[in-house]
Amino acid sequence: MGADVDKVFKALAAPERRLLLDRLRADNGQTLSKLCQHLDMTRQAVTKHLKLLDEASLVATLWRGREKLHYLNPMPIHEIAERWIGKYERGRLRALAELKSKLEGDTDG
Repeated sequence: MGADVDKVFKALAAPERRLLLDRLRADNGQTLSKLCQHLDMTRQAVTKHLKLLDEASLVATLWRGREKLHYLNPMPIHEIAERWIGKYERGRLRALAELKSKLEGDTDG
């Protein structure tokens, strides 16, 4: 695999880092200031989390003038999914997810 798998799992282990990845997935290419908005973390904490995400290749940065933009890199997660789930499993997992969704929908009514 391209990225160090241990680093990827370590990066994904913290809910704060998953939140940052979710925010980048929703709005890619954010500055540190924008990522810090509405978070219950200090700027320094966000910076430390971004460093770990960068070391795991889950985040890529690009300088635009004086702004440092952070982008989600989904490839390490994709590589993990391909390794452990594989193409042959997707159909069965999708069917199980649909069944679970239907069963949960039946209990709501």
